[in-house]
Amino acid sequence: MTSAATDQRPLPAGAGEFWFLGTKMTMRASGASTGGALGLIEQVAPAGFAAPPHVHHGEDEGFYVVAGSLTFHCGASVIAAGPGAFVWLPRDQPHWFEVDAAGPATLLQLNTPAGLERFFAEMGTPVQDSAIAPAGEPDIGRLVSLAASYQVELLPPTAH
Repeated sequence: MTSAATDQRPLPAGAGEFWFLGTKMTMRASGASTGGALGLIEQVAPAGFAAPPHVHHGEDEGFYVVAGSLTFHCGASVIAAGPGAFVWLPRDQPHWFEVDAAGPATLLQLNTPAGLERFFAEMGTPVQDSAIAPAGEPDIGRLVSLAASYQVELLPPTAH
């Protein structure tokens, strides 16, 4: 039996695909399909990509590495992760990750509770060509403002 608060229909192939800061993301589950329990995004990040240092104040975040190698930073911890690794990043802890130069890396990004997935989709650009990320720099002012509205604190690059 399906709860009235969830949409149990699977997303069709290609649905919910968007570019976020040069990474290709595909929404696999959202708060709408999990009753607010979690969001799940598949992410393909290019070689050398580094997420900006940040802190989530509203949710915990986990990453399952499907392919490639990355280095995660969480507080004072540095975690090398390859295929099959799972890395847990608790809320209120500064963190970020970088894809090794041999990249790309494919990750499943889980956030709990749900909601953060909406930030990525709202800031992202719909995929027109799955092989080519949009040209140009992101709108940093919009990124900072939108991040704050989702309880994400962006940290200066010198924080890492």
